[in-house]
Amino acid sequence: MATHDAPTEDRPSGAYADAHARSLRDPEGFWLDAARAIDWTVAPTRALDDSAAPLYRWFPDGELNTAFNCLDRHVEAGRGDAVALIHDSAMTGEVTRYTYAELTDAVTRLAGALAARGVGRGDRVLVYLPMIPQAHIAMLACARLGAVHSVVFGGFAPRELASRIDDAAPDVVLTCSGGIEPKRRVEYLPAVAEALETAAHPVRTVLVHHREGFETALADADGRGGASWEDWGEAVAAAEPADCVPVQATDPLYVLYTSGTTGKPKGVVRDNGGHAVALRWTMEHIYDVGPGQVMCTASDVGWVVGHSYIVYGPLLAGATTVMYEGKPVGTPDAGAFWRLIEDHGVRSFFTAPTALRAIRRADPEGELLKAHDLSSLRHFFAAGERLDPETQRWIEGLLGMPVIDHWWQTETGWAIAANPVGLEQLPVKIGSSSVPSPGVDLVVLDGQGEPVPAGTEGNIALRLPLPPGTLPTLWRDDQRYIDSYLSAFPGHYATGDSGVVDEDGYVFVLGRTDDVINVSGHRLSTGVLEAALASHPAVAECAVIGVADPLKGQRPSGYVVLKSGVETPEPGSEAEAALLDELRQAVRREVGPVADFRDVVVVEALPKTRSGKILRKTMRQMADGEEYAVPSTIEDPAVLEALAGVLRPAR
Repeated sequence: MATHDAPTEDRPSGAYADAHARSLRDPEGFWLDAARAIDWTVAPTRALDDSAAPLYRWFPDGELNTAFNCLDRHVEAGRGDAVALIHDSAMTGEVTRYTYAELTDAVTRLAGALAARGVGRGDRVLVYLPMIPQAHIAMLACARLGAVHSVVFGGFAPRELASRIDDAAPDVVLTCSGGIEPKRRVEYLPAVAEALETAAHPVRTVLVHHREGFETALADADGRGGASWEDWGEAVAAAEPADCVPVQATDPLYVLYTSGTTGKPKGVVRDNGGHAVALRWTMEHIYDVGPGQVMCTASDVGWVVGHSYIVYGPLLAGATTVMYEGKPVGTPDAGAFWRLIEDHGVRSFFTAPTALRAIRRADPEGELLKAHDLSSLRHFFAAGERLDPETQRWIEGLLGMPVIDHWWQTETGWAIAANPVGLEQLPVKIGSSSVPSPGVDLVVLDGQGEPVPAGTEGNIALRLPLPPGTLPTLWRDDQRYIDSYLSAFPGHYATGDSGVVDEDGYVFVLGRTDDVINVSGHRLSTGVLEAALASHPAVAECAVIGVADPLKGQRPSGYVVLKSGVETPEPGSEAEAALLDELRQAVRREVGPVADFRDVVVVEALPKTRSGKILRKTMRQMADGEEYAVPSTIEDPAVLEALAGVLRPAR
């Protein structure tokens, strides 16, 4: 496996091993020490409460306010003029900066408007906003009051929005006129109105932030769903600033619904104390970002990555966070990320592998990067789905630095496995998300729950208790949490991912356990097959699924998207036959004949969620002729429709 000998600067060798060992040997001492980086109204004297195991709570006797730790304490420390938030919109061409003092003022006033409408500690507020500063302000205003926010990705369908309203039972919805996409404007108010009319739970108030260029006005929605619809700006102007409300460390900060759910949504709960301690720790020790330094996370506030590292993490650290309203390509081109790094002096940049593949497809030689000064950049992170080795090597070659793949989930809220560059920069292994984070006791188990030897694929599980900042339960459903995550392997959290830990302790995540296919009794990871396909120089991205086969049980079927500039051969032509044969040979060369890989086709695009995950399960269901539902999180349903004719003949 390829490695990079990363410089450790003046950080002591062995710092990671020492920290990880201590975190498992003495979690009480380790996390109480980490908690000293947070300002508490009542400092915790205990770290872990295991009295209700397998449900665990962190810092049970602590009391704090998360918004105070993100904002007020930096102002009180004399850093009110430091830049807290940079909003860079490729959609409007505008850049807006908020100092810590300005952001604090905006948050206190919105919190005052919410308090005037009856929102207090423990009440829920649903946030339905695009990537604009008001999303930041809304989340922090809720935290200031001790209220619980539930952010729903802007543009979700009314039915999905209604299901979350019924589950979270919010008193207030915070929204705006709409979101701006590269080729269209998405009207939010009709969707919110329809959701309110569909939901059984009554929402009292909807506050609407006005954006220019949208057809539906506030007056058009007034009264719909039985709610009072009010202008956000007027409500804030009339409000008295609200003070921070101290809450228990174990009180919920937010509920975030996992993507792609069917039936009743699954609400991941994040508490206040463990969340603040964990994210503050990660900013220093994983992302190597501190006060006055700039972090840009190219995600969305509707996803967990946006919660943790666009909003809360950087502000807890006193850093500057860049909020980008735009796409990796097409706004205006594949140089968008490089412009952000240069314009804002970004130190740590974080994006998803699917964005990197899109950039590689549009600009395979990296010509657009050469026009930008990236001298501020120290670290480049990727997470969200598996980073295939070819894309990793490509982006490393362009940047001239290791690209740090790390792995986590909505449920965990921060990295399960990472390269802790702020603690000790370890060598990077291509294809690996590096090592288990301190506090994470990671094991690989067979189907009977027994540990497997190093280098053997199995089910990745985490021994309980999970560290601070991870989910303590699901919203109002402890039993569903236990059934969903803690029952498969008693004493462990089942990640749902398969993978390998090598002899050096590096974690290789190979894919979801339902992405493992069985070909004539041989278990094969689709991630390994995809890595082989992606090694072909013409391939920008790809997906492999297991299609039902009456003889072999399943057979692998591959779908590839070609790079920009590579001519797509005519169907049935000699050129197509040659390309497809090269792709088959690539898999045979990398994986072996055991894969029996024959089915492969070139497609224009792959169906994805808005967070960039390829919808392999839906593709497999379509190919097998099964009933399927188009996930609510799909980015472009037309891509799935275009694939229907390609997928269905495969069954």
